[in-house]
Amino acid sequence: MIPPIIRSLISLPLNKSSRFWKPISCCSISVVFFSSSATQESKSSFSLADHFIQKHNFSPEIAFKTASSLTYVKDPRKCDSVISFLKESGFSKSHIEEALKRNPRLLSSSLERTIKPKFKIFREFEFSADDVADILAGDPWILNRSLDDKIVPSISYLKSVLGSNAEVVKILKTLSWFLAFDLQKTMMPNIEYFRSCGLSSSQIVSYLLSYPRLFLHKPESIKQFVKRADDMGVDSKSNMFIVAIRTLSSMTEGKWEQKLKLFRNLGFSEDDIMSTFRMIPQVFSVSERKIKEISDLLLTRKNAGISLIISHPMLLTYSLEHRLKPRLLVIEILESKNLIRSKVGLSTVFKMTEKSFREKYVCPYLNELENVSMDHGYCEP
Repeated sequence: MIPPIIRSLISLPLNKSSRFWKPISCCSISVVFFSSSATQESKSSFSLADHFIQKHNFSPEIAFKTASSLTYVKDPRKCDSVISFLKESGFSKSHIEEALKRNPRLLSSSLERTIKPKFKIFREFEFSADDVADILAGDPWILNRSLDDKIVPSISYLKSVLGSNAEVVKILKTLSWFLAFDLQKTMMPNIEYFRSCGLSSSQIVSYLLSYPRLFLHKPESIKQFVKRADDMGVDSKSNMFIVAIRTLSSMTEGKWEQKLKLFRNLGFSEDDIMSTFRMIPQVFSVSERKIKEISDLLLTRKNAGISLIISHPMLLTYSLEHRLKPRLLVIEILESKNLIRSKVGLSTVFKMTEKSFREKYVCPYLNELENVSMDHGYCEP
C-alpha cells in the first residue's frame, strides 16, 4: 500500500504544461533514493509523516514538516501522547497544526516536565481552554519558557496593570512576547515613567492595549524617545504624545533622518515638519515609497500643489489604491462631464467617510460613471 504522504506527493500534476514539472535525471534519482544516510532519514520522516496523517489526520504539509524536524524520534507514541493531551485541553486540529507550523519540535517536549505545568498555571490564572489554545497556537514557544522567571511573574504584572483576565488574554493574543520579557525591568519602569509624565492609569491601560510593543523597550530608550518628542514640541498632555513616542520608537535615528530628508525634498519647511509631527506623528511611520506615490498622484492634479499635502498631511496615511485613486477618478469623470457645478475640495473628498462619498458623488451618477462605481464597489445599482 502506498502511504498517504506519498500519494499526496505523486498526485501533483506532472504534465509538461505544469509549472511544477521538471525532468528528473537518473543521477538525481540515485542521489535521492540510494544515498544511505539520506535514505534512512527520508524513510524515517516519511514513516512518521504517514503516521501523523493516518492517526491524526494532519495535512501532508504539516505532517512532513513536523516529521522532518523529528528524525531522532524512534517511537511515535510520545508524540501521540502530546497530541492527545492538547486535544483534551481544548486544542482543535487547526490549533495543533498552527502550533506545529511554528514549532514542529513541540511534539518531542516532555509532557510531564514541560507542557503540563504550563497548562496548570494557565488554569490557576483562570484562563479559558479556548483562550489558552489561541495563545499557544500563536506562540507555542511559550511552553519552553520558565514558569518562575517568565510566565508567572509576567501574567501577574499584566493583571496588576490591566485589572482583568480578559484584558491579559487580549494582550497576549496580540503580543505573546510579554511572556518572554522581564517585565519588572521593562514594562513596569516604563509605566511608572509615563505616570511621571502625567499619563493617567486609564490612559496607560489604553495605550498598553493599543501599542504593546512600546512598553517592552528598555526604560533608557523610552526616556530618549520622550526627550526627542519634547524637543519637537509635543505636549505630554496631548493625545498625540504616546503616538509620537511610538513613532520615534519604530525607527532608528538614521531612518528618521531619511524620513526628514524626504519631507524636505517634497517642499516641507522645518516648521512644516515639526507642526506635522506634533499634529499627526503617525504620518512619519508611512513608508517612503507610499509617501512618494501619493505625492506624485496629488501633484499631477491641476490646482493641487504641495500646499495641499502640507495643510492636510493625513492624506499620506490613506490607502492609495482603495481610497485616493478611485475617488480622484470619480471626481475627474464627473468634472469632465460638467456634473459638478461647484469647485471640489480634494481634501474634503478624501476625508469623507465611504458612505458619505458614495451618497454624494457615486449613487446619483451611476449611469454617467458606467462601470467605475461597480469596479470599486462604491454603490450597487
